Amino acid sequence: MWRTVSLLVLVICALSCKTEFERVRASTDPVEVYKSANQYFKDGQWYNAQTLYEQIIPFYRGKAEAEDLFYNYAYTHYNMGDFILASHYFKSFSTSFYNSSKKEETEFMSAYSNYRMSPSYKLDQTFSEKAIDGFQNFVNIYPESERAEECNTLIDDLRSKMERKAFEQGRLYYDLKQYASSIHSFRNMLKDYPASKRAEEVRYLIIKAGYQYADNSVFIKKSERFDEVMSDIKLFQKKYPKSKFRKEMAQIKEDSTSKFKKYKS
Repeated sequence: MWRTVSLLVLVICALSCKTEFERVRASTDPVEVYKSANQYFKDGQWYNAQTLYEQIIPFYRGKAEAEDLFYNYAYTHYNMGDFILASHYFKSFSTSFYNSSKKEETEFMSAYSNYRMSPSYKLDQTFSEKAIDGFQNFVNIYPESERAEECNTLIDDLRSKMERKAFEQGRLYYDLKQYASSIHSFRNMLKDYPASKRAEEVRYLIIKAGYQYADNSVFIKKSERFDEVMSDIKLFQKKYPKSKFRKEMAQIKEDSTSKFKKYKS
């Protein structure tokens, strides 16, 4: 019985809450709607708050209340997990309310919303790139901000993810025996991430892919491509004299030199 009574109370409560929200939403008094929207926002009822804010935005545009309204409105999107629109509205706030004390926060949150959209390294990294641009812009504008260090940390995190994607793409081409694409992909990775911790392995794979590419080339291209392999090995041995790949490099160099002489003649 008590369970039935409790359930009935909850149902009545839910209906009364819904009725109150619908009543306010139907109101033509923007002051009442704004007050209710703020209360819903305070209570964490983001959908209700967002719905009511949207209703009165035209009325409050250009008025003193607009700053807090748009600030809360942006956060309703963020708190509901709609990070694309959250980023848009945070950025819109920072440009619309240029002298606001909340400008720094919303600049950061615009970039951070894109960070929240950054997917696994296996997927498209458009939002990662947008987040990096946003964080870098923030650091440039607010170098002394307490958020600047966090921005740099998040940039490193995103770049690490994008670097891994670039590496895995080059490795996939290699595994598929698409050696020209693998070489091109790995060289681009080294240009984009010159300080990569994978740089030695990447150069090693470029040489291995280059050797296979040369060995499987048409006769007229073989000597030219083995010559490129030997040049890459020379640079590798100079840069990594104690590399764990040095024995394999020596063998590839010997084979490449022999084949270069053979096809050159």
